[in-house]
Amino acid sequence: MNENLPIPNLGLTEPEAEARFAELQKKLVPLWRSIQSFNQDEQTIVVVPSLTIDFDCSSSELQAYEERFLFLLLLLRQPRARLIYVTSQMIHPNIIDYYLDLLPGVISSHARKRLFLVSPLDASTRPLSVKLLERPRLIEYLRSLIIDFDRAHLVPYNTTTVERDLAIRLGIPMYGADPKTFWIGTKSGSRRMFADEGVQHPLGIEDLKSIDDVARAIAEMRAQKPRLRQMLVKLNEGVSGEGNALVDLEGLTFPGTSEHDLILQRLRSMKFELQGVTYDEYVAKLNERGGIVEERISGEEFRSPSAQLRITPLGQVERLSTHDQVLGGASGQTYLGCRFPADPAYAGAIMREASKVGARLAREGVVGRFAIDFVTVREQNEWKAYAIEINLRKGGTTHPFLTLQFLTDGAYDADQGIFRTALGHEKCFVASDHQDSPLYRVFTPDDLFAFRSDAAVRGRLSHDERARHTRPRGADGGRQ
Repeated sequence: MNENLPIPNLGLTEPEAEARFAELQKKLVPLWRSIQSFNQDEQTIVVVPSLTIDFDCSSSELQAYEERFLFLLLLLRQPRARLIYVTSQMIHPNIIDYYLDLLPGVISSHARKRLFLVSPLDASTRPLSVKLLERPRLIEYLRSLIIDFDRAHLVPYNTTTVERDLAIRLGIPMYGADPKTFWIGTKSGSRRMFADEGVQHPLGIEDLKSIDDVARAIAEMRAQKPRLRQMLVKLNEGVSGEGNALVDLEGLTFPGTSEHDLILQRLRSMKFELQGVTYDEYVAKLNERGGIVEERISGEEFRSPSAQLRITPLGQVERLSTHDQVLGGASGQTYLGCRFPADPAYAGAIMREASKVGARLAREGVVGRFAIDFVTVREQNEWKAYAIEINLRKGGTTHPFLTLQFLTDGAYDADQGIFRTALGHEKCFVASDHQDSPLYRVFTPDDLFAFRSDAAVRGRLSHDERARHTRPRGADGGRQ
């Protein structure tokens, strides 16, 4: 997260803010137990999909990211659930209608009465949580929409001290990791966690603070493994591979006392995953946030799977899903989409390794969803997996998977690597996070929904409600 953001002060010292937040978080335990017992008492879910991370995008891209968690509107299938969904700009009404029309056995007009769309009407690219904290009157309006503060919680995209402060201002707990554990989700923190828990990960060095540190780290690694050909430099904070840079060591002399300057020359020509980034800009961010350098794993058959888990407020670790990530970009490190489930040849193996980390995160007090990214290569007819990153947040695999769960009431069998609906039917999907083209600008939202309606009528594109078997669930459907 950018520490230079102008964030309104709560009027509390840091220890006071931490203590206040810890008290609020205790409310999650009885709330979760109530949900597990299928208690249908009224509950309010406040969704603030703020990208409070080091991420450059336009205002339209930011709005798209904030809207991609609109699948949470399907929580309104519970007759006494109230949902407050906040976005930087207002959402097109037809988009809301689209989601509400997916609700099984619920009259959309009844669900709409329990849905509250709130916006600061701020098109800037600053994080949504900051925009809210800047507007005390809007905070009070949000509070006025909460019926019972003991049966309400905040659902963020990722969790920083900004989201913590927002939870304090709202007076409700946050379903997400305590910001004190933020370090675990950095590139350096991930490597330390893998090492502590005996999870195989690429050769590398973490906690680097400057480009000279990177050069020395590469020299040290080449001393251990002289045949290294490519290295990856990664900023501690970054999403979708956008903080990564590829360093080509091909043809570099073997390790020796004079190689430092040669490595620095290679670093000046490293290939940045995010287009438009300059060397000086990248080094400035490295100096500010730190980073790592590690070997780039490669092979004839190479995949990038991930495993998703959840730690409940009761401290239980749940194995949720595995995906094969679809990557692209300058050097094949940018997240473009995913295939679900991951190849069964290695899905079980990466989930076992991820579960080791999950047990450790539970001991650290982490709550909520997280994912662990891997790279796998086939070696002598066997797949070998390397853990590369822990994401303490919802990610690109979250919304397509949870949409499938909501629509089918199904679950992923982590032992078999198969998703089955409540009726026992196996399901899979391919999801894209980058379905874009300048040609699409000719369409309005109304045009797209008209196309969908036409396709449904012709039997080419529709959701088959018969694939679902409805049964009672708690207010969050057990799905957040």
